[in-house]
Amino acid sequence: MIDQTIFREAMSHVGSAVSIITTDGKAGRAGMTVSAVCSVTDSPPTLLVCINRSSRSHDIFLRNGVLCVNILNAAHQELSGLFASKADQETRFLQAVWHRRVTGAPALEDAVVSFDCRIESITDIGTHSVIFSAIQDIEIRHGSPALVYFRRGYHALGTS
Repeated sequence: MIDQTIFREAMSHVGSAVSIITTDGKAGRAGMTVSAVCSVTDSPPTLLVCINRSSRSHDIFLRNGVLCVNILNAAHQELSGLFASKADQETRFLQAVWHRRVTGAPALEDAVVSFDCRIESITDIGTHSVIFSAIQDIEIRHGSPALVYFRRGYHALGTS
């Protein structure tokens, strides 16, 4: 069996885009920082997002059935930290400018890209829910370097 500490150390060597996922609907508005986002297929365009089931926002995402994956730019490091903190949802959303796309989930105004999605299916693995989401709309903003997380630190990737 692989030791959890060794696994986490090994995974710190796998760089990933930093994202804030958001939702809004009958269950309320919520957002959180995640790094576990992955393309599944382009036909139909689908992403997967992993959320810890113990997260305060987990059930809100599932009840709303929609989410927006906002890929952060290099200037969003503080915003990433805020959405990863225990700050209340209202405080989180007040620190940036948001608008709505097709599903009504909040899209970050200056994200590198926003994927507006409907949740299609959910699989629970260990401590997390793997959420498969069908992309309904995409908004791309060129010019800003992306924020990535690698070896337990933030880095800018790309040129402006």
